[in-house]
Amino acid sequence: MSNSSSITEFLLLAFADTRELQLLHFWLFLGIYLAALLGNGLIITAIACDHHLHTPMYFFLLNLSLLDLGSISTTLPKAMANSLWDTRHIYYSGCAAQVFFFFFFATAELYLLTVMSYDRYVAICKPLHYGTLLGSRACVHMAAIAWGTGFLWAVLHTANTFSLPLCQGNTLDQFFCEIPQILKLSCFDLDYLRETRLLVFAVFFSFLCFVFIVVSYVQILRAVLRIPSEQGRHKAFSMCLPHLAVVSLFISTGMFAYLKPPSISSPSLNLVVSFLYSVVPPAVNPPIYSMRNQQLKYALGKLMSG
Repeated sequence: MSNSSSITEFLLLAFADTRELQLLHFWLFLGIYLAALLGNGLIITAIACDHHLHTPMYFFLLNLSLLDLGSISTTLPKAMANSLWDTRHIYYSGCAAQVFFFFFFATAELYLLTVMSYDRYVAICKPLHYGTLLGSRACVHMAAIAWGTGFLWAVLHTANTFSLPLCQGNTLDQFFCEIPQILKLSCFDLDYLRETRLLVFAVFFSFLCFVFIVVSYVQILRAVLRIPSEQGRHKAFSMCLPHLAVVSLFISTGMFAYLKPPSISSPSLNLVVSFLYSVVPPAVNPPIYSMRNQQLKYALGKLMSG
């Protein structure tokens, strides 16, 4: 019986068997990755350089873009390299690093999205208290809590997962190292259940964040419906609904990936679900958060015009 100490590398799930499809996946992922780098990089630079955007909303948006860059840079480059070089290997240490950083960025992003929904709720529903509730110090503290919470959860889950003895081979049914796929390789049910309980606990808190986000947006939409201007209502709806849609996609597919029973697990389903929560949100967040934001569009225009 082998254990984790004898495993030096894992085999990731290949996107395709033929060389032509592998190269197609490489170019597709390269385009998505470059678009995410460009979009999030422009938002970070515009907010950092334009003092008019030094407000709580844009401060949180800058943090979101940083987390998106970290998240997508943890998974896609290795997947692209494997497709380009026709390999499936990832070193044990590289897999551990991938698990840590992805869990870190994804968890921090979840808590930051919760804070951003609160920011929008206060701005729209309690505008007179906005300066009091969301001062500069409070914003820094909330962002620090999001980053710190992500770091602590990542350390806990990574240490716990990679302390398990593994004796079911080294093949993962996923294009990046994901905790549920590693748990399938565990030797003992007791160790498996220990980490599974931790994951259920984490998903429960994710669900609470999701409920808070939905309630915040419901309150925002109720306030929007009282706006007398039809144009103002349309603008508010066009900003809030895409945000809520992407947040819902990110959280629902992430919870499904970590809670789905083994009986309905399949390589193709794993690929689709993981793509929806690990690749789509970081790529689509920049256009969604800047599409209807005139101040940010103006700052981006100034930035690109020199």
